Amino acid sequence: MRDAAPTTIYLKDYAPFGYCVDNVELEFTLHPTATRVKSRIAFRPNPETTDRTFFLHGEQLKLISAAIDGAPVTPEVTDTGLTCDAPDAPFTFEAEVEINPQANTALEGLYMSNGMYCTQCEAEGFRKITYYPDRPDVMGVFTVRITAPQDEMPVLLSNGNPEGMGSDAPDTHYAVWHDPWPKPAYLFALVAGHLIAHEDSFTTASGKHVKLAIWVRPGDEHKCAFAMEALKKSMTWDEEVYGREYDLDEFNIVAVDDFNMGAMENKGLNIFNSSAVLASPETATDLNFERIEAIVAHEYFHNWTGNRITCRDWFQLCLKEGLTVYRDAQFTADMRSAPVKRINDVIDLRGRQFPEDQGPLSHPVRPESFQEINNFYTATVYEKGAEVIGMLKRLVGDEAYKKALDLYFDRHDGQACTIEDWLKVFEDTTGRDLSQFKRWYSQAGTPRLSVAEAWEDGTYTLTFTQTLPPSATTPDPQPQVIPINIGLLSPNGDEVVPTTMLEMTEATQSFTFDGLATKPTPSILRDFSAPVVLDREADSAERAFLLAHDTDPFNRWEAGRALARATLSAMATEGATPETAYLDGIAAVLRDDSLDPAYRALMLGMPGQSDLAGSIAQAGMTPDPMKIWQASETLKQALAQHCQDLLPRLYAESHVDAPYRPDAEQSGKRALASAALSLLSRLDGGAQAAQQYQKADNMTLQLSALGCLLSAEAGEEELQAFYDQWQADRLVIDKWFMLQIVHADPTKAAAVTQTLTEHPDFNWKNPNRFRSTLGAFAMNHAGFHAADGSGYGLMTDWLIKLDPVNPQTTARMCSAFQTWKRYDGDRQGLMRDAMERIMGQQGLSRDTGEMIGRILNA
Repeated sequence: MRDAAPTTIYLKDYAPFGYCVDNVELEFTLHPTATRVKSRIAFRPNPETTDRTFFLHGEQLKLISAAIDGAPVTPEVTDTGLTCDAPDAPFTFEAEVEINPQANTALEGLYMSNGMYCTQCEAEGFRKITYYPDRPDVMGVFTVRITAPQDEMPVLLSNGNPEGMGSDAPDTHYAVWHDPWPKPAYLFALVAGHLIAHEDSFTTASGKHVKLAIWVRPGDEHKCAFAMEALKKSMTWDEEVYGREYDLDEFNIVAVDDFNMGAMENKGLNIFNSSAVLASPETATDLNFERIEAIVAHEYFHNWTGNRITCRDWFQLCLKEGLTVYRDAQFTADMRSAPVKRINDVIDLRGRQFPEDQGPLSHPVRPESFQEINNFYTATVYEKGAEVIGMLKRLVGDEAYKKALDLYFDRHDGQACTIEDWLKVFEDTTGRDLSQFKRWYSQAGTPRLSVAEAWEDGTYTLTFTQTLPPSATTPDPQPQVIPINIGLLSPNGDEVVPTTMLEMTEATQSFTFDGLATKPTPSILRDFSAPVVLDREADSAERAFLLAHDTDPFNRWEAGRALARATLSAMATEGATPETAYLDGIAAVLRDDSLDPAYRALMLGMPGQSDLAGSIAQAGMTPDPMKIWQASETLKQALAQHCQDLLPRLYAESHVDAPYRPDAEQSGKRALASAALSLLSRLDGGAQAAQQYQKADNMTLQLSALGCLLSAEAGEEELQAFYDQWQADRLVIDKWFMLQIVHADPTKAAAVTQTLTEHPDFNWKNPNRFRSTLGAFAMNHAGFHAADGSGYGLMTDWLIKLDPVNPQTTARMCSAFQTWKRYDGDRQGLMRDAMERIMGQQGLSRDTGEMIGRILNA
């Protein structure tokens, strides 16, 4: 059986640490298996508490020596840290420990990636480096000295500004870094290795010169230019929109292959998963470029919303992540298309966060308890947390939002804060009482918003009712504040009431509109003004009308999506035929050349199969994954045939006859061309896709053509050619693995995945390669949910194998099982057996044990 149950930590039990940290001096002598870390930490009693328990976190450390004010001490050491007596006065604690970076496959703390030293300390990785109060509310000024063999590790990086370098012994060298801004240990970073810098500079609004560098492995330096431009755009945007300047002399980014996350905002030394920073037209798609732009911005924006102002405890994680996700969404909307960005964010929210809210992993944006904090880096904290920020901005208005943010930065700079601190600045600047709004942070689940309407003598009334199902974390849900953006359209499509925000605060609430000549058609929840499920009966005719006439880009797309969802649900559950209103509506949108090509490409998309399964389950029926897949294939075929006269023109006119640029204009055209090609391939067996593959001069065109060929059950020759061409590029080969599984026939998906796990290039210890294979398999909805349970068995085998090596990646992959109770009894039994097999493993990690336990015992 697995280890003893881990301890549950509760928000209500928060207590400050007994001591404050003023200065931290760290000295690293790097060695692959025996790195020595000396620490010298200046403590003083914390005036906010009288508890002087001196406990320092520490895991997987070999203690060499410890001293207080120079006098040796013998602390009590356990697997989780050390305890010793400490004076009730300022003192200096010194320790020396030995750690083994090479054996650190969990990729937390100090570890090695292809011969390079790297750190990841969020959330609790610093305790694997040295003994320290590893909690976000303990902040100190760090000075770091790194010593290593000069030939093997010519580049030595840490947080802050460089303060010196030199050599104390033959063949070795050292570097000293000092960060003048107090920070918690989770923001500590160290990188050492053979790296090449792509350098640039930036001058801040106040005239400060900042040296910029992106550090990569030799051979990758030609893939840094786009990320560097994204960084400079982010720095400019943050100055212009939020008034935030950068505050150090240098800003460094390092690309690392083995990394559990997308990137990490360590102060002045951001560490990135290589997939989130390296790009060239030949090796990266338009979506890769857009993702890199967004992640670079996100991590840079953390300099103020996360670093200069951090979170008091990990329950407040949404304080830094929700706000920063919202900020990076604003940035992308400004850099590209705001409507397209909003639609993509909602697709992601519904695909990832809504299932989380509706299943056993449901938790509030600010959780009340956790066992393993790594498991709360979730869509609820990030994406729903950002939606809460967006609602707050809608409620108070743009000017008040700006004033509140200015106050937030002025009042809390250098502090570790809470949601209460955040909301208080809005109350102080607007005079509003936000106690009800705070329920968005404390209540779990997705509110459902039902609508009733009445029309009489020129007065139109909408009555909304909000419901939030009780849950383990929210047993007695109360009404929340819901901003509802609404517009009203006349029968001829004119907008008789422009977008208006209704502020709903009651469980049931009515709003009236007077002086109307005819009964209008409502456009509700424009721009997706709140993360709710809108329950409103509407027939195909009304949805087609909104698809044709709605002036709100999001709701126009939503009308098409609703038509597709209703059509697919009827096809999957009743054997219905494709809805003509949907086919005609999409064709009309495609003919409208005034629309943004990227927007039209989104219109051609259909609800994801897992999303559709959730809708069917919410309607009280049992979804059949294979029937959902068949319905999706049938509707795509029907759309291709319905638009067969239009598609060749659309494909040809979307061709970009200019040197490649990953900007919004070109990317939108290529997106529309790819969407058209996917339908054309259903008519010509992939002939046009084969031609595109041969002529493609960038990865976007090459990969989209290959995907179309695989969907058409063709492309074996091109698939091998793709591998032969790119086998030396690890990030492109990740795409090669993923593409085959995502486009596999569901009846063959498990076999395709199994075969790929036996490929010589399947390095299962690399998070990117594991996600591109097993993660892609979970995305093949009908394949993963094969009736014979083969998909569950394959996934379970690999999760069991990965857990002892990398618990964090394993735990996140367990979410593939989170919707298990929506399916039929046989599938439920097979998934229960699979999860119980995981739970029965000896020494199961806390990360995986908590995730599977929550899913299984919901």
